[in-house]
Amino acid sequence: MTRRSMSKRAAVVTVTTVLALGTVGTVAATAGPRGDDKPSKKQIAALFDGWNAALKTGDPDTVAKRYAPDAVLLPTVSNRIRTDHAGIVDYFEHFLANKPVGKKVETIVNVLDSNSAIDTGIYEFTLTDPDTGAKRVVEARYTYEYEKRGRDWLIVNHHSSAMPEG
Repeated sequence: MTRRSMSKRAAVVTVTTVLALGTVGTVAATAGPRGDDKPSKKQIAALFDGWNAALKTGDPDTVAKRYAPDAVLLPTVSNRIRTDHAGIVDYFEHFLANKPVGKKVETIVNVLDSNSAIDTGIYEFTLTDPDTGAKRVVEARYTYEYEKRGRDWLIVNHHSSAMPEG
């Protein structure tokens, strides 16, 4: 092999190596770390179904476990802001006495990244008066802010307020 052909061969090997490494680097950068995929809007919207099922248990602690330890709850039928597990349990002890059954009317989901999302919209609750058994429907606006903590999606901020026009 001549010196010139050896130089050409070394240049081809170098270019091939750089291209190969560049391709691997590009694939790694676009793929992201394992398990770092963004959830779908449908997956985030379905978190409400789990929360609603927790309501149906009638157990305030089961509902409160769907909230992060540092969550903030601005509830529909209380003027008090709840900022810890005990406060959230207290709210649901009273709210669950009305046997609430929730149903989304309109939902808008924004997936912010692989670990956070917001679900906002309008829902309605059928409530049953514990004394008379009379049912009433309350329509409310809601916002759930979710964060993935470990393997679980938890509510970190939940605002719910009755519709101002009725």
